[in-house]
Amino acid sequence: MNNGSSNGSGRSPSNLPPLSLSILGVEPLDEFIREVADFIHHMIGQRPEGANGVEVEAKVGVLRDKVSGQRLSLPVLVETIIMPNSVDCRFESNMSPIQHKHFNTLLNNLKTTSSTPSEMNYAHLHLVDSFYAAPDGRGEKVRVTRDEKSGAVQACVQKVRLGSLDIYSPKRAADWRISVNVEIPVPQPIGTATHTRKKDRMSYTHEEFIVDLTQVTSTFGASSKPEVLHELEVELARPEYLLSTAAKRGDPNVSESERGAFDELIRAFVNNARILVRNSGDGWQ
Repeated sequence: MNNGSSNGSGRSPSNLPPLSLSILGVEPLDEFIREVADFIHHMIGQRPEGANGVEVEAKVGVLRDKVSGQRLSLPVLVETIIMPNSVDCRFESNMSPIQHKHFNTLLNNLKTTSSTPSEMNYAHLHLVDSFYAAPDGRGEKVRVTRDEKSGAVQACVQKVRLGSLDIYSPKRAADWRISVNVEIPVPQPIGTATHTRKKDRMSYTHEEFIVDLTQVTSTFGASSKPEVLHELEVELARPEYLLSTAAKRGDPNVSESERGAFDELIRAFVNNARILVRNSGDGWQ
């Protein structure tokens, strides 16, 4: 008679020892995390000499087919990194006001009820970005960021875009994009701004990451109607720490923890982006 035991030992499954991670006793490398880490590490290595203001961020949004305008549809079942320049699509980070409110509630609840040992800090920022033509007429515009109330200059930079990765999430309401940029400080420009944008930003800081939920109001001229967007992103908080860990990645002359610190940082970064995507509901524009 079958006694219900599948291993013939007579013990119930609850009394069995835990399973090994694998026949080698180790967990196989997560290829997704490694691909993202390799990409970011490579992009960091391509930055202009002396440029240390590295910005690594993941924006939540929707990948759309450029022809139909519909959300991208690929023959995959789970979250997938798209090979750059292989699919004719665009990324849109705008969400509806209802979705914006959903994430605001979610993040506020995390701040007040989080069970993690690290505190989540919060700041409500009101900023104004003014954009000016590049000094040499080439490259990205110069951005001057000021505090809306005091007018104090927070930053004056020219952004250099190094690269991006699109992640398609067929089981979720949203996709995401990882971008690596460098922000180079430049002298404050003289003249008239080409356009401005106001940012009403709720910023949540947790350990090495900043989650920004922002309402962006852009104005392109006195006669044009302002454009209002709602965006969500997670960003690495300390560029200097990112560069420090990147420099020691795989270095045999440092400790194992130092060699692996970069990949662990990127693992947590990816996990934070995934948490946001998996908590997204309907309401993407």
